[in-house]
Amino acid sequence: MYLKKISLFNYKNFSEASFEFDGKIICFVGKNGIGKTNVLDAIYHLSYGKSYFNPLAVQNIKHGEEFFVIDAEFIKNERIEQLVCSLKKGQKKVLKRNGKAYDKFSDHIGFIPLVIISPADRDLIIEGSETRRKFIDSIISQLDSHYLQQLIQYQKVMSQRNALLKYFALNHVFDNDTLSIYNEQLNDFGKYIFEKRKEFIAEFIPIFNAHHHAITDSQESVQLVYESHLFENDLLTLLQQNINKDRALHYTSMGIHKDDLSFEIDNHPIKKFGSQGQQKSFLIALKLAQFEFLKKQSGVKPILLFDDIFDKLDETRVAKIVEMVNSDTFGQLFISDTHPERTEAIVKLTHQSYKIFNL
Repeated sequence: MYLKKISLFNYKNFSEASFEFDGKIICFVGKNGIGKTNVLDAIYHLSYGKSYFNPLAVQNIKHGEEFFVIDAEFIKNERIEQLVCSLKKGQKKVLKRNGKAYDKFSDHIGFIPLVIISPADRDLIIEGSETRRKFIDSIISQLDSHYLQQLIQYQKVMSQRNALLKYFALNHVFDNDTLSIYNEQLNDFGKYIFEKRKEFIAEFIPIFNAHHHAITDSQESVQLVYESHLFENDLLTLLQQNINKDRALHYTSMGIHKDDLSFEIDNHPIKKFGSQGQQKSFLIALKLAQFEFLKKQSGVKPILLFDDIFDKLDETRVAKIVEMVNSDTFGQLFISDTHPERTEAIVKLTHQSYKIFNL
């Protein structure tokens, strides 16, 4: 699977731009602010139906314009697949595959497996648990559409339960029978999601450890720890035990929407006890493990985006990545960098076909 060409219209800083790709390694080089990352984000957009960097879709429209369009041609299983993502202000985003619009974006997730490695990944360490849950969910959802639907349903029922709790508080009433219906639904969806997350983490940790050992020469001891209320009890029991707390807070305080993935070094939070270099190694190992997990489970080499990471890597880590490219671990690889000479020197070491775009 690979991306053959892409066209951008009013996307971020681009009024109109087109690129054709014929090499294994594609590089976008130029000064900061020129749009290198925006091209990578457009590719990400076609895989996930959203931007990696801008959560508000309308912010991806070029300033002063009314719409954006990303139009691309992929080759998958020796077939041409045209994907078009577009958004007009005041309207819903549209994603089309071969001219037919998806009814639900969730139906598209997993069709174009993709992993991005970016300085923005540091949010996984410094932000709250929601960011790490999304990381877990994005990987599982690319491989299991049923998981994604269960997750959507869980979130929908939780919103309804929260609305009911607020209604009770505002109107000084309480109806346990109605609340029990939501509790049972949350329990059913939550149990499935919890079991899938447990299975994923059990398979993912050895892959992560192997990559981290390779990057650091086994000099550091790191841990990934899955944390969930459901290790304590089933969700139905937890919801019943915490009903007074939920009524006081007006929202659901227990459940898989509170799960977290703890990042640790020597059994301490890497956020507090890890140096910048140790955090970089951790995140790169995490993303390389994501790539390998998706490849192993899907049988397809995901597209890999390296956003401005050579600025942040020492020679040892760069050498590790070059080694992986040479061993044919990766499929199509996109790189953004501010230094054309450095980029070319690195990709030449891989002995793979490459193309460099100077923006």
